[in-house]
Amino acid sequence: MELRDRILEAAIEVYAETGFRGATTRRIAERAGVNEITLFRHFGSKSRLLQEAIKCCGFAANLCELPERPAAPRAELREWAVVNHRAWFERRSLIRTSMGEMEERPDLMPPDQSPTLCAGQALHGYLTRLQGAGLIDAGVDVSAATMMLMGTLFADAMSRDVVPAMYRKPAEETIEEYLALFVRALDLKEPTQ
Repeated sequence: MELRDRILEAAIEVYAETGFRGATTRRIAERAGVNEITLFRHFGSKSRLLQEAIKCCGFAANLCELPERPAAPRAELREWAVVNHRAWFERRSLIRTSMGEMEERPDLMPPDQSPTLCAGQALHGYLTRLQGAGLIDAGVDVSAATMMLMGTLFADAMSRDVVPAMYRKPAEETIEEYLALFVRALDLKEPTQ
């Protein structure tokens, strides 16, 4: 792992564990195995380091993608849901910390750059394309449908380990059940070849 990546990973780990105040440059440097001067040479300040770390924290760009031309909507939605849920679950500590500090430190996680927003925009666009192709009911409010599925998946990812009694089945099995209800509510049809 390159030095810059090692520093960014250390910064994100320390920030997720302790928040902005606890994520001292000393702690981050120790976790990365470098001295503090190296952090400042690469990033200039603690704020810039944490901004960069949050921006590059491991969310792959392809998490936002859904096909332009739906071929197998149920399978495409399932893959999108599983991949995004997994990413949110893996980064839940970071997301929780960022959400808790959003009012005090809005500069750390600009809302227009969040992976969750990207995922929601991708889903909204996909549902709009499905509706335009006549594959979901024309009366469905695409914005409400988007928020319903996003909210369900996000809440599951953020609270699955906090209230395990609510989640008695493995995540992928539960996601299948969410999608079954979602697909039924949309009256989703598969395209004919």
